[in-house]
Amino acid sequence: MRIGLNLKQLAHRITPVHLVRDGGQQHSEAYAALNPQELVPTLRHDGQVLHQSMAILEYLDEVFPLPALLPDDAPGRARVRALAQLVACDIHPLNNLRVMQFFSDTWSVPQPERDDWTRHWMRVGFEAMERLLVESVDTGRFCHGDSPTPADCCTGAAALQRASLQHGPGRVPDPGPDRRGLSGAAGLRRGPPGKPDRRGVNRHASTDGRCGVVHAPTNGGGLPWDRLGRCGNTGDRTR
Repeated sequence: MRIGLNLKQLAHRITPVHLVRDGGQQHSEAYAALNPQELVPTLRHDGQVLHQSMAILEYLDEVFPLPALLPDDAPGRARVRALAQLVACDIHPLNNLRVMQFFSDTWSVPQPERDDWTRHWMRVGFEAMERLLVESVDTGRFCHGDSPTPADCCTGAAALQRASLQHGPGRVPDPGPDRRGLSGAAGLRRGPPGKPDRRGVNRHASTDGRCGVVHAPTNGGGLPWDRLGRCGNTGDRTR
């Protein structure tokens, strides 16, 4: 979601939701009222509360059509959605925080085995992604053509996690500049200076100096598309 907001250069305000502190602030009564799934991200705009990254990206593309995130043609849109969902539906849900917490707290799975699990599913997913990109004439500098799409938003975000897993067996394929179509997606990984807070919230100063819930964009301002925020939370958008 944050990558999409910045690609469209939409000014927004972020409110922090720490995913570990206090047992996970996403589980608080106040946040659960905003998002009953108790997951991030959430976007607030014009009195609407929106959930799920893919749905939010398409909403932004409909409400703020330029620059477009989705191609003009139906086959192109279907291809972009499929590539994005490969990450959003088939890689990320298998290794997100609540899954890892269940492995640890309920089944007492050791950390090395949890890392192996994560690497395995990321490797399977990225190997398939690489084939889909390399074998398609529609792949350009980005996953589809020469401008970023939701597929690049998802791939760029997943690449951050991949970077933290390049130790031990089962190396994950690199969605980086040496891969056709992922050179652009690799650029989406670049964010403002500062390291992620490993306690649960990745720190990044938004346009108003805060981090967390995205308070949705306005019709101007925002950050350039190649300086993307990396804190994962909720948002409000204000016209």
